Amino acid sequence: MNLRNFETEEKLFIRRALVALGFVCLCFTILGINLWHLQIQQHAYYQTRSNANDIKMIPIAPTRGMIYDRNGIPLVQNVTQYDLQLTPYNISDMQQTLDQLAPIIDLTAEDVAEFKKRLKLTSRYKPIVVKEELSEEEIARFSVNEYRFPGVSIDSFQDRFYPYGASLAHVVGYVSKINDRDAQRLNAEGVGENYAADHNIGKQGIEGYYESALHGKTGYQEVEVDNHGRIIRVLNEVPPTAGKNIWLTLDLHLQQYIESQLVGQRAAVLAEDPHDGSVLAMVSSPSYDPNPFVKGISYQSYKQLLQDKDLPLINRVTQGLYPPASTVKPYMAMSALLNNVITPQTSFFGAPTWTLPGTDRRYRDWKKTGHGMLNVTRAIEESADTFFYQVAYMMGIDRIHHMLSQFGYGKLSGIDLNEEYRGLLPSREWKLKARKKAWYQGDTISVGIGQGYWIATPIQMEKALVTLLNNGKVMLPHLLQKQQLGNQVEPYKVPEQLTQVGTTDSPYWGLVRRAMFGMANAPNGTGYKYFHTAPYGIAAKSGTSQVFSLRQNQVYNAKMIPVRLRDHIFYTAFAPFDDPKVAVTLILENGGSDGVVAAPVMRKILDHIMLPHESDTSLTPGQGVPAMLPVESAHPGAILATPTEPVTSATPKPAIAQPR
Repeated sequence: MNLRNFETEEKLFIRRALVALGFVCLCFTILGINLWHLQIQQHAYYQTRSNANDIKMIPIAPTRGMIYDRNGIPLVQNVTQYDLQLTPYNISDMQQTLDQLAPIIDLTAEDVAEFKKRLKLTSRYKPIVVKEELSEEEIARFSVNEYRFPGVSIDSFQDRFYPYGASLAHVVGYVSKINDRDAQRLNAEGVGENYAADHNIGKQGIEGYYESALHGKTGYQEVEVDNHGRIIRVLNEVPPTAGKNIWLTLDLHLQQYIESQLVGQRAAVLAEDPHDGSVLAMVSSPSYDPNPFVKGISYQSYKQLLQDKDLPLINRVTQGLYPPASTVKPYMAMSALLNNVITPQTSFFGAPTWTLPGTDRRYRDWKKTGHGMLNVTRAIEESADTFFYQVAYMMGIDRIHHMLSQFGYGKLSGIDLNEEYRGLLPSREWKLKARKKAWYQGDTISVGIGQGYWIATPIQMEKALVTLLNNGKVMLPHLLQKQQLGNQVEPYKVPEQLTQVGTTDSPYWGLVRRAMFGMANAPNGTGYKYFHTAPYGIAAKSGTSQVFSLRQNQVYNAKMIPVRLRDHIFYTAFAPFDDPKVAVTLILENGGSDGVVAAPVMRKILDHIMLPHESDTSLTPGQGVPAMLPVESAHPGAILATPTEPVTSATPKPAIAQPR
């Protein structure tokens, strides 16, 4: 019995041993198959992943292209900066590392706090900046001790510096740190990889508009690193391609001179060469220093700029919105002539007021005694409101909108800047959609002298003037003169398809220009006092736009109202009359007071451009500029007596990038 039990137990053990052996053999078979699969079949895949552990691709940022004025003066600088960066993955004791770095690179408590904020928001496998803008002494001290800090290294890169500060902020713009919104946009455009090594990107002005040209193409290094991330050797290198250098049509010295004439004023000046629309100067006052934006302006500093009532962040040339006032009278006249609404011989009696037919609504002229009999030439010379009330009534809003839109009102000008507003050239459709009201004839009368719902930017006023000087050929204003990379030069090309207002051979173009010459040189002209002595010949047109509406019998008195409610003063002018070399548009906000007024400033600007003067080499960064000439009293301008709606305020809203 015991023997049988023993035999049974022995057979059971052998069976179990064979099952276990079979299971073990099966496991080894599976293991062998997996080893064969991993080491033979997927050898190439895992070899690549293994190489990635010690071979890194390091992007190399390209040198950003320079920006020059038309005379080759550099308007920006590329400054090399050095940051200390740390890769958390390679750091075993973060606090100890920071404590040991503190005396070497003068690490402050604020630096540590800022680093810890970045640490929470960034992957531990990506380098994080510990301290920015190391001094030469700090770089030297760390270089001696670098062996003690695996995972810590110095990163060098180039930053922009703007030596002329506020003088060119609205033209050149600035670069600033790439934020999440920028990264999303770059990835959507398929160029995100080209910014792998960059800290900054163009945000405004020329820097923003020509970002793709200025940036260049990122290169890379393929390097072998040790387990601490230190580079052992360079395996391959593709050098970056530098960005293109850009020459602007801008004249730096003219820009600085004009700026000197606008100190303390809320103002804008645009000067162009009417032959091709090239911008010679673009000044918006006051302005701001773009340099703090490069590293990331503080919240408090940015808030202070936003809350500044003088609105330094906007470019008044392209973003300032104002009723264009009497500056539109030459184009109203031209439109009426081209549409055969009037002829050069048409005459109206310029009384002190004009009454809208079928109503008792009266519209006052700026001249209390009236002008007497007026033809179109004399009406422009004397800026007679009553003449253009009648012209607007005869034209009607539909023809006015059609013609004045061709001169560029209510549209983007096409200048190579992103910061621009369209303004508003009113129409029946616009009022019905925006105000839910029908268009009335009284609305048209206001538009006839550039008031009412009509708001425009100085660059639109300039574009209309240049169109007049080119017999209706519409020129696009531009800041680019040429781009250059190495020996390859790409000059600015004037667009082939330019729109045309009317016909170039119409005699009315010359008639209206001569009327503007009479405004500045005829004894009855509103600008005679300021311009008739110019030896080179000035033609001009002034304008005065209301900031608030006058009551029926209210008399405007600048001294009796707050500065912010005083009229805006405009001037558009060109010279010399026989062969215009320059067209200038000027606005002084609330300028109709005892302060600076537009006509003397315009005369000084034109004299500076047209007459020989001493060298402007003294106008360098941080140095003084010529003093302003004595100020004279304001010239008469057009004031609408009883508008059907309150005149739109000319206070534009800020348009600027968010704080970094």
